[in-house]
Amino acid sequence: MKKITPNVNRRKFLKKSAQVSVATSGLALLGGLNCQAQISLPPPANDSLNFVGPKAGYTPQVGTLVSMMNWMRETILWPVRDMSIKDLDYLHDDDSNSIGGMLWHLAATERFYQLNTFENRAWGDWPAKDDKEFSVAMGLGDTGRAEIKGNPIDFYLEKLNRVREYSLAELKKRDDEWLLKIDKDWMWSHPTNNYCKWFHVVEHESNHNGQIKYIKSRIV
Repeated sequence: MKKITPNVNRRKFLKKSAQVSVATSGLALLGGLNCQAQISLPPPANDSLNFVGPKAGYTPQVGTLVSMMNWMRETILWPVRDMSIKDLDYLHDDDSNSIGGMLWHLAATERFYQLNTFENRAWGDWPAKDDKEFSVAMGLGDTGRAEIKGNPIDFYLEKLNRVREYSLAELKKRDDEWLLKIDKDWMWSHPTNNYCKWFHVVEHESNHNGQIKYIKSRIV
């Protein structure tokens, strides 16, 4: 039997220890990277109306926008669903808009932002069909007060739902990079990204939500 000297055993021990050390360090590094990746992942999608965050079928930031759009839309519709034609047409004073007019106006505004962000159309560049359906409601004022009346709630809900369904379908085709894309020539005089434009759709509904509730409380 060949005699193994202590020095040989020591060299083998050191070599094996070094290999184990490298392997352990690599696993630790991979574990650290894995932990970091887990930390940076977005939270899971949630279909609850009261969950503001990612939604199934959308990229994380687009889904978060959609969750805000859904929540605000439900808030708008809850107090108006059972309103009569008379109440929808009610004008509190000579300068007020009717609730029916404001609902149509919300559909018109969202349609404009679809044309702008999905089709790159500028303000006023409306297709003839959209101009006929939405231009009066977009402007409201005296023309709106004179022309927007005599319609049941389902008339306005159909427009709101049809426009919103198109928004949701198109947003599924977009990603977070598109959402952050900047329009340097936007009419607010400051570079504006698509996220800001669509957040304005939400904020715009919030603004009219307060007006709708005020007008409803004054109906006699």
